[in-house]
Amino acid sequence: MQKLSLQLKIGQQLTMTPQLQQAIRLLQLPVLELNAQLQEVLETNVMLELEEPVDADPAPDVPRVEAGDGGETGSWEDLMPIGQRSDAWSRYEARQAEIADRSDESLKEHLLWQLEMEHFSPREVVIGQTIIDYVNDDGYLTESLENIQAMLADEANFSIEEIETTLTKVQAMDPVGIGARDLSECIALQLGQLNSAEPGRNLALEIARSSLDLVAEQEYAMLRRGLGVSESDLDTALALIRACHPRPGLAIEGSTAEYVVPDVYVRNQDGRWIVDLNRAVAPQVRVNQAYADILRGNGTHATLRSQLQEARWLVRSLEIRHDTLLKVALCIVKRQVEFLEHGEEAMKPMVLRDVAEAVQMHESTISRVTSNKYMHTPRGVFEFRYFFSSQLTGKDGSEQSSTAIRARIKRLIGQENPKKPLSDSRIATVLEDEGTKVARRTVAKYRESMNIPPSGERRHRPAR
Repeated sequence: MQKLSLQLKIGQQLTMTPQLQQAIRLLQLPVLELNAQLQEVLETNVMLELEEPVDADPAPDVPRVEAGDGGETGSWEDLMPIGQRSDAWSRYEARQAEIADRSDESLKEHLLWQLEMEHFSPREVVIGQTIIDYVNDDGYLTESLENIQAMLADEANFSIEEIETTLTKVQAMDPVGIGARDLSECIALQLGQLNSAEPGRNLALEIARSSLDLVAEQEYAMLRRGLGVSESDLDTALALIRACHPRPGLAIEGSTAEYVVPDVYVRNQDGRWIVDLNRAVAPQVRVNQAYADILRGNGTHATLRSQLQEARWLVRSLEIRHDTLLKVALCIVKRQVEFLEHGEEAMKPMVLRDVAEAVQMHESTISRVTSNKYMHTPRGVFEFRYFFSSQLTGKDGSEQSSTAIRARIKRLIGQENPKKPLSDSRIATVLEDEGTKVARRTVAKYRESMNIPPSGERRHRPAR
């Protein structure tokens, strides 16, 4: 006969409550999709209300999502009709448009981003970076090509013609007219973008290149006689010139245009790196406490009671989302301070496990947080995942990021002598001399991932 026994087992098990399931789902959403879902919920759940945004900046490292602290009582007849929820959302969106976007990128960041995205050779990237360093806030190049040549590495043998060619490519960037050396060239660059069939274009170009002083002095009669044109033709040309921006760089400085919406902002304040949640784009919702008070002690209205529970779950889920985003962002910034201060070559190796252990969360949660979430830094806007990379071991046993090694390879190729381009083996040797041991095949793999051709194809390659 089989004996029966009683055994006690102790263990831990994660229970996926509806609230936790919702929090994880919201954690995966990019901010624009989150907004869309919140709008839908506000349309259908009368127990939720849109919290009016405050003008004051939030504390830099404390997310604030209020769930409601009470309010005036009212009757069910006072409930806002569901159709009016869209009006509240419209007011929120209108206010968003009025808020100055603190994520504005600088003109330099805007140009460097284009330099990375456009078809510049490694040598042109090096030249372009130096040119951009000497473009002022108005958008004008403040150094001569000869001075720029003197600032570049001597061993790379950069010619004036090569610098001129690269400047032409920079001047084709946005905003139109950027990189001009004087007002005449600035306006000519902008007019040159017009269709050749545009009435008055060619005359406007001629005036911009040779007679802007007469325009400034309003010597229109002398201008007509000198050019041999009618008053009507001159008026058409002058209208085109006046439509040009004399300081094109200002079109970027202070602009609110964004290609992605950052979830957090990172800034250096008095030598300390500060992380802020972007509250300008994520609406704050809270439980309508006045209606919740009416429900207290009332056994009826089962549908509204269910909506109240769902509203509380949503508010708490949003708190969890904000807390988690901030914890992960703070951890990333703490580990990548050298990148923020010195650039890609200072990037530290980091994998999901490193952050998961630091914030005491599961790696799968960190993976959700870092997908489609963006961080605005002084060096540009980056997806959280950008800061993660595999590691290689240096000669001294230190761990080095593959991102940093790619940046070093790109720098070496950008500074090479075009008559004697560096082979992958030579690059591996130089990197080893710098303290990073990398196999030749690894150099080749990284070079190919950056769409840089091998040394044989780089030799005597004409500038594009």
